[in-house]
Amino acid sequence: MSALPIQIHETKRRLVLTQGGKGGTGKTTLITALVDWYDAHSYPYTLIDLDTEASKARGSLVHYFPGKAAKVDINHPNGLDRLLNSLQDGPPIVVADMGAGAGAAAYAWFDDVYEGARELGVAFTAIGLITPDPATTDSVLKWAGALQNRTDYLIVKNSVSNPADFTVWEEGDRAKQFRAKLNGEQIEGERPTLEIIQMEYHHPALEFESRNHGLSVGRVADGKHDVTELHQFTVRIRAQKYRRNIFAEFDRVSGVLLP
Repeated sequence: MSALPIQIHETKRRLVLTQGGKGGTGKTTLITALVDWYDAHSYPYTLIDLDTEASKARGSLVHYFPGKAAKVDINHPNGLDRLLNSLQDGPPIVVADMGAGAGAAAYAWFDDVYEGARELGVAFTAIGLITPDPATTDSVLKWAGALQNRTDYLIVKNSVSNPADFTVWEEGDRAKQFRAKLNGEQIEGERPTLEIIQMEYHHPALEFESRNHGLSVGRVADGKHDVTELHQFTVRIRAQKYRRNIFAEFDRVSGVLLP
């Protein structure tokens, strides 16, 4: 008996998730800015925090967005299923922040659900954070080796220092091979997208206090808080600049962030 042909629905939902590899790369900072961008454009989404080591710690999504970010245990047998099930009757975008070391569980789950999700019109975007630390490039490439060309990729070059040196990502043989391989592959006529954006260096006065108080750059820029240190003119000016620049980057790559 021949197999039934796979019916691929037009993409109408998108799961956007950070690659949970090396910690301390700025994943949550990036996601808070992305949430600000979705809100600014009135794009509906579900926000899920999968970082099991930061349920109450400063810097987790539930710290930045209490009551808005749902905490999900990635180690629960049905934990990751929440990502797709949230797309069934909820908003057409799910944004999930993976914790460090989430690879093994995420790879197995992705292999299990990918084909079925794709048939239902779900597209995936894997966000990888690159810093000058060579280990971050290794982590992104490890995730790419598992996810292959079944997902779109958004690579974020995060300038955690000033200046920032991304030589390993720019010139390393494995990174070059990844970019060339992805750009040349197709899935039944569809080509996964690779986008690369820049997240600029954040001034320490803004970075520390906003993280400590669970405030996104957007809230600091708008002055929607009661933290005296973050109401200083220079802090707000920088926050407005950071928001303007990262929003321009998101606008440029909106195709991998929207259904």
